[in-house]
Amino acid sequence: MEIKLKSKKILKIKNITLDERDDLLDSVKYKMNKKGEFEGVEMMHSTMTKWIRTCIDGDTSDETIMKMTLADKTEIFSKLQSVYLLGEGNASK
Repeated sequence: MEIKLKSKKILKIKNITLDERDDLLDSVKYKMNKKGEFEGVEMMHSTMTKWIRTCIDGDTSDETIMKMTLADKTEIFSKLQSVYLLGEGNASK
């Protein structure tokens, strides 16, 4: 599987185990306002780095990740969340 960024760069996604997927999903802590509305992600940088290193099949060295823009890291993180959250909203029967 691959994801395509707005910059036209294509990144290959690794096949990860259910345990790795669950660990990633559990690591995301959402910030909510007093009304319970989404405001952002806590520990955003370490969370995005963890997702990139775990999910991207390619060079995820410190040097490579540090060269990425915040916009690219955010886009990668968002697209990966979409991939790994597929099916989460469907109740079992």
